[in-house]
Amino acid sequence: MKILVTGGAGFIGHGVVAKLEKQGHEVCVIDNFTNYGIIPEQEIKSLHAERLARLKTTSIHHADIKNYHDISQVFEECRPDVVIHCAAFPRAKVVDANPTEGCAVLTSGLINLLRASERWKVRRFVYISSSMVYGDFNLIGYEDMKCEPKGIYGILKLAGESLTRDHCERANLDYVILRPSAVYGPLDVEDRVVSKFLTAAIQNKEIVVHGRDELLDFTYVDDCVRGIVRAANSFNSSGRTYNITRGQGRTLLEAAEIAIKVAGGGRIKLADADPTFPSRGTLSNMRAGQDFGYHGRVDIEQGFQTYYEWLQRTV
Repeated sequence: MKILVTGGAGFIGHGVVAKLEKQGHEVCVIDNFTNYGIIPEQEIKSLHAERLARLKTTSIHHADIKNYHDISQVFEECRPDVVIHCAAFPRAKVVDANPTEGCAVLTSGLINLLRASERWKVRRFVYISSSMVYGDFNLIGYEDMKCEPKGIYGILKLAGESLTRDHCERANLDYVILRPSAVYGPLDVEDRVVSKFLTAAIQNKEIVVHGRDELLDFTYVDDCVRGIVRAANSFNSSGRTYNITRGQGRTLLEAAEIAIKVAGGGRIKLADADPTFPSRGTLSNMRAGQDFGYHGRVDIEQGFQTYYEWLQRTV
């Protein structure tokens, strides 16, 4: 198939492109190559270069999804059968810092892609949402439970799910909605929780843990990529929503302790949980397992070790 991946130079997106190429698909990429206003220019340039070096495609378009004219030109050239929409922000705080831009990307940008998908008769639209849509929950999170997001990012991601569902159903366009959680691994930016923990441990610095018992379903990037590609290729996933996660909540304190064990340095400072951030835990991936054989494979002990080995070369 011809597949268009938005955010295809991003952390998750470039992995999706590489995986699709290995399966023999023809892949086009849209990315605006931004540093989100928070990532040092040299870091993001280095990451983009290393990510793109893994890809075979030369159909890489420097474009902003907020610009419908530019998006239309890409669709006209690529004529994709499937669109996988990964373009977003690396974490919620980037949207909090610039909510106007966040809203424009996560809503207007999405609408532009949906309009273009309808116009150029795309077969399937894959929307990458977020586990942040759930808000606070106890025990295990399932796809059909009520979503009560906290904060702009989660609210906008949930709105994106509704926009995708509504537009695709009216346009008779097949769609899938995917909710990853706490994705980490090589070629990620340094401004996320696992990156911060491991970098501090490598540098023998203090690791600040905001809420020792707070849980996250840490998902290794290769697991996330595999889940996205399987969902995109599956007939069984049509019109459904899935958690693409490890399926195993681990505490922030555990994560910090494992980072110290792996890197051989660092010390933990306990702090209060961030009240603006939802309390989450394990997200069931049973539905994805039943419908297209996805199961998270990589525990944080293994994933942190692999990520640490990559970080050693960059920190």
